[in-house]
Amino acid sequence: MESNKPVGGKLFTRTFIALFAIALIGMFFVAKRYVYGIGAVTNLNDGFPWGIWIAYDVVVGTALACGGYSMALLVYVFNKWEYHPLVRSALLTSMFGYTLAGVSVLIDIGRYWQAYNIIVPWYSNLHSVMFEVALCVGLYILVLWVEFAPAVLEKFKADALQTRLNKYLFAFIALGVLLPTMHQSSLGTMMLMAGYKLSPLWRTGFLPLLFLISAITMGYAVVIVESCLASLVFKRPLEMPLLARLSGVMPWLLAVYLVVRIEDVNLRGLLPQAFSGGMQSNLFLLENGLFLLPLLILIYPSNRRNPRLLFSAACSLLTAGGLYRFNTYIIGFDPGTGWQYFPSVAELLITFGIIAIELMGYAWFVKRLPVLPAMEPVQEKM
Repeated sequence: MESNKPVGGKLFTRTFIALFAIALIGMFFVAKRYVYGIGAVTNLNDGFPWGIWIAYDVVVGTALACGGYSMALLVYVFNKWEYHPLVRSALLTSMFGYTLAGVSVLIDIGRYWQAYNIIVPWYSNLHSVMFEVALCVGLYILVLWVEFAPAVLEKFKADALQTRLNKYLFAFIALGVLLPTMHQSSLGTMMLMAGYKLSPLWRTGFLPLLFLISAITMGYAVVIVESCLASLVFKRPLEMPLLARLSGVMPWLLAVYLVVRIEDVNLRGLLPQAFSGGMQSNLFLLENGLFLLPLLILIYPSNRRNPRLLFSAACSLLTAGGLYRFNTYIIGFDPGTGWQYFPSVAELLITFGIIAIELMGYAWFVKRLPVLPAMEPVQEKM
């Protein structure tokens, strides 16, 4: 098994302190939300009962946190063990992303004091897709922390406890593959409930499949982005041979996604609407253009070995996946009767605060725990 070591170094850098300040501002408005109610900090209304906290912090955020899930599919399901060095760092980003998505849900729920009802059997609606998403996400957060536990045990040299945990870890890995498969597709299923309130450019029976494929692909993209940024920030050698091979999976997934996405719109006779020039049609074109760009880049093996092209393709894919989810949940949704929604400053600051906490947590874990593979530091930048 490859060796992982803490990066080390100073924790309270200027960047860390700036993130801490952003987090404090966000937490101020979280406190205001709990003291004065959700209406004191949001622009949510009866037409738009969920906004940026669900659209970004949960729907986009969990897709950005699919690195651990995507790598588990590749390593443990398809037996590609050469990618195992990337698993622990991918698991860390997933753990923080999903945990903070769960926190966001508790902020977003109006009657947060009744959140425990989700685990009370006699209140469970087994026919509800929202129940399935909530249960799966909650269980997956627990699974991620258990899967990451060996890094903590390794740090404190708890060898006996780590050996005992390793005997049962396979069960958690299996759950770590099953649960995201269920809830990532179900995040698409949820918007089928909107019916004709959702624009036909996004309203399709293929929503569950499209959400699942794009989430898996975004998982590989975020592993590439995280690895490149970690190499740049911590002055480590780029893991280009590994990342170049990993990126070879992405064109196939992108091709399947785009064929299903575009052909579905075409067969339903909606291509003229896609080129009608309105905001929804323009965002539809931008969304799919951002999916097409990394396909055109990564289809050539030489481009996968170019750090800048690989990084740019991964960023384009993450932007495309995020925009697709925003379009589905916010832009393409029209409740009628004049309802409008744009996030308030407080909503945005709470979201920025949650992102800041995630980045601070990542920096602490990477610097203090054996997360990244042991490498000799380098002085040159990417």
